[in-house]
Amino acid sequence: MSRVYTRRELAGSGRQRTYTGDNLHEVALPLGGIGAGCLHVGGRGNFQDFFLFHEPDFGHSPMTFAAVHTRPAGRQRRPGVTRVLEGPVGAPHIFDQGRYGNGVLDAGHEGLPRMESARFTGEFPFARVKFTDRDLPVSAALEAWSPFVPGDVEASGLPAAMVVYTLKNRSRRRQRIQFSFHAQYPRQRQDLAGHSVGHRRDSEAAGLWMDSGLKKADVDRTTVAVVSPRPGQKADCAWFRGGWWDALTMLTNQLLDGRLKHDPQSKPVEGGNRARLGGSLFWDLELAVGESVRIPILYCWHVPNSELRHGRSESDAGRSGMAPTYRPWYATRFADAWDVAKYVLRQYDELESRTRAFHRALFRHTSLPDYVIDAVSANLAILKSPTVMRQEDGMLWCWEGCSTCVGCCYGSCDHVWNYAQAIPHLFPELERTLRDQELLWSMDRRGHCTFRSALPTGKTSHTHHAAADGQLCGIMKVYRDWQICGDDAWMKERYGLVRRSLEYCIRTWDPDEKGVLVEPQHNTYDIEFWGPNAMLTSFYTGALAAGAAMARHLGRAGDTDRWENLAAAGRRYCDRRLWNGEYFVQRVQVKGLKAARRLKSKLQGYSAEALALFAREGPKYQYGSGCLTDGVLGAWHVDLYGLPEALTGKRTKRHLASIFKYNFRQSLQGHANPQRPGYALNDEPGTLLCSWPKGGKPQIPFVYSDEVWTGIEYQAASHMILAGLVDEGLSVVRAVRLRYDGRVRNPWNEYECGSYYARALAAYALLQSLSGVSYSKVTRTLEITPRTKGLSGRFFFSADGGWGTVAYERQRSRTVVDIRLQEGELAVDKVAIGGGASPRRRTLRAAGRVARAGRTLTLEIG
Repeated sequence: MSRVYTRRELAGSGRQRTYTGDNLHEVALPLGGIGAGCLHVGGRGNFQDFFLFHEPDFGHSPMTFAAVHTRPAGRQRRPGVTRVLEGPVGAPHIFDQGRYGNGVLDAGHEGLPRMESARFTGEFPFARVKFTDRDLPVSAALEAWSPFVPGDVEASGLPAAMVVYTLKNRSRRRQRIQFSFHAQYPRQRQDLAGHSVGHRRDSEAAGLWMDSGLKKADVDRTTVAVVSPRPGQKADCAWFRGGWWDALTMLTNQLLDGRLKHDPQSKPVEGGNRARLGGSLFWDLELAVGESVRIPILYCWHVPNSELRHGRSESDAGRSGMAPTYRPWYATRFADAWDVAKYVLRQYDELESRTRAFHRALFRHTSLPDYVIDAVSANLAILKSPTVMRQEDGMLWCWEGCSTCVGCCYGSCDHVWNYAQAIPHLFPELERTLRDQELLWSMDRRGHCTFRSALPTGKTSHTHHAAADGQLCGIMKVYRDWQICGDDAWMKERYGLVRRSLEYCIRTWDPDEKGVLVEPQHNTYDIEFWGPNAMLTSFYTGALAAGAAMARHLGRAGDTDRWENLAAAGRRYCDRRLWNGEYFVQRVQVKGLKAARRLKSKLQGYSAEALALFAREGPKYQYGSGCLTDGVLGAWHVDLYGLPEALTGKRTKRHLASIFKYNFRQSLQGHANPQRPGYALNDEPGTLLCSWPKGGKPQIPFVYSDEVWTGIEYQAASHMILAGLVDEGLSVVRAVRLRYDGRVRNPWNEYECGSYYARALAAYALLQSLSGVSYSKVTRTLEITPRTKGLSGRFFFSADGGWGTVAYERQRSRTVVDIRLQEGELAVDKVAIGGGASPRRRTLRAAGRVARAGRTLTLEIG
């Protein structure tokens, strides 16, 4: 069941990024900005799921499409051919007509003639769709994207989607072509009185302008701009006013005849909510034989207000000058959607060039298998989804994931976002705002951290458990973010808060200061583990190591010694009491704990059979003798961040090998899962959260234990690779991407408790694990620890201040390191080859060397 994939199987072929036929059913790639909302380009080249209003809304797909009408040029009247530039409607979307719509207003253009087939190629943030149709004398393709530039939050946070259609005359005759793009106002269910659509034109932009006509502070205020820099555009801004399908029927008549009317003036809507509000842009063109044309379309939106508010303490007045409910950051930059459109058009060439440079560095200039880049890049789509929000004060605030119409599990939940490794490297400025959410706003004077932050930014209540994994990892993340940004002042300003948090953890979960967590520990499985376990104790020893490292840097010898001694005691305890010869286990404990005094009140809600079970096994929801895939999770963090061992290294590696041996399944056929099997089931491969290979499975183990979560699969895989179990780790990654094949799951939307689930951002750690490249801005050290046989490769690399690629190659008795930055600069005082305290470690001192964009910095280590 846990056979390692062969080298040939692991080599990959890139097939998982190109989709046709039934594998287009679930394909959807988000277009938009970080914290700015998005819409999807679907597998057939359609536009769907307009998440413009600060919350998900799957199935909300206002009629938005392109069409082309062609006929041979000349005097003679020949029949024309009209096609919507989308592939055939797949079975799931046929069902959507009844599932999401009321049969009238929500019915779209799916019944119009469309292309025979579509071929979708997605490489985040680009989507390319190639259409084919035997009856259409022109070939057609689209490319859709939105800006994504590491380190540039503003460029990557625009409420805009770019689409470029390419048409080429493949016939033997000159063709007359009418190309059109149609957009329905996206908030169709409102009272449309006062709303307008017009053809707007000024010195910088021309296109459709949709305005709700509401006051600036109105929660429903919405503006949309659909513009194009291509000259010669015409517009119909007065769709037929009527009920039922009147507007679409009249539009269809015009499309089939190739005679769209130019009517740039908006007219009052008649028929109330039964009318369609929207407009069309179109061009009348002629193409010679073999000639092609490109038509760029820019779709921008601006929704400055919301009713969202979560987790605020009733006594807290919040941030001075901020709205009482969520406002997006982009609303502080732009007055409306037209303002967005003008800005993007001014910057279009630069935004495209920089985004393509990122794409090349990640996809083309790499030595990694295709499916690894597939996993890393696909999950960056989470950053464009409604899971991630950026407030008007610039701070991030995030859901765990997205339900159908609302965000899922509010508050930048620390024990889920622990797994996410992309933002700290790609947008470190944003990641540091999460540290302030945790330490400045979600921690009280005791040091208790509420693991769900408030929206808008403000103080939270402290009536629930702190999450042990979330709070302890927050301390490690302060250390990580300090190493990334290199700002001693930033770390020093937060050290007192870190110390308060760590001391609270010691008092709460290790009151006897034995170096091991024993009191009930709330964690990412939404329950408490009672008694010692390596999963959460490894967070503890890791946090102690991080705190000690920061204390040492600041000259706090007392803190350093105390915390290092506690960490050493914790490692010894895990070795002696929690190691079963193959992996670390949990010692379920109730007696002797302070929390045992509160058990009586806790058990009052138990049924008679639950009380009988408690008498036999102790508290529900433990794992005991199980092999837990998260069982050494804290050690993953310290290995990624360059901290001292959280657990004994050899035993950590043995535990990881046991995860692959017992929890990785090439087929889940026959596996019993009474929880949520949709993540992986039938003959699909996957890695279970836990197994009990030596017996002893509790009657009611911790919730979710029989499930498969991609975020945990990625963290385990990257940890295996860090430990030298490269083939095993790659096998786990390849298995995940085999499940996300477009047929039943969207390759750009890995879900857990909701779509675009944050935990899947653990995939980014695969870059660091496989490349072996890391950088400390504090010491200006570039660390290279090869994970594969031989010493060579080129890899994408992003740090605070610069990004590009790093390559290294063994040449006889020396190693040559090339740093090629696409943007920014990187100061390098040392390059360390080997890793850790290995006797084979070699270091080049290169004080004063700086890698700069557009130049290659070459360093040689003998």
